[in-house]
Amino acid sequence: MNLQKDWIQIRKHFNRSFRTNFHVSIASVDKEGNPTVTPIGSLFLNNNQTGFYFEKFTSKLPDNYKHNKNICILGVNSGMFFWLSSLFKGNFKSYPAIKLYGQLGQKRKATDIDIKRLNSRMSSTRWLKGNHYLWGKMDFVREITFTKAEKVNLGKMTGKL
Repeated sequence: MNLQKDWIQIRKHFNRSFRTNFHVSIASVDKEGNPTVTPIGSLFLNNNQTGFYFEKFTSKLPDNYKHNKNICILGVNSGMFFWLSSLFKGNFKSYPAIKLYGQLGQKRKATDIDIKRLNSRMSSTRWLKGNHYLWGKMDFVREITFTKAEKVNLGKMTGKL
């Protein structure tokens, strides 16, 4: 998968992934070399192979950033209709999962535009108590620069893609 050429498709996939999961998984490595995975419900991909997430509940990612900035993000389309129709047909019409590789950047104060993007994404749950607990008062974001994208292959089911 070509990161620049396929970026629009990658962004669409991660948006679908969020709609079906409410999170993506970010893998990083701690100072002892152990992998760790963090669920993030606030990842946003920009137009230029970069992105950011709101850093509120994370503890491992900021610690791991200090000695190893490399990460891998997995976005899975878990839509029930997507999976059932694919299983019925015997193939996927689009990749069920994509991995993005990159490096964590600086932590910075969230801009008004960042917060508007978050509020727009979470608008369907804005009246629920948990929305405020999870996505209220998001003050800081962590920048990400992506270096590579990889489709997850599932044998014959993704063979035609």
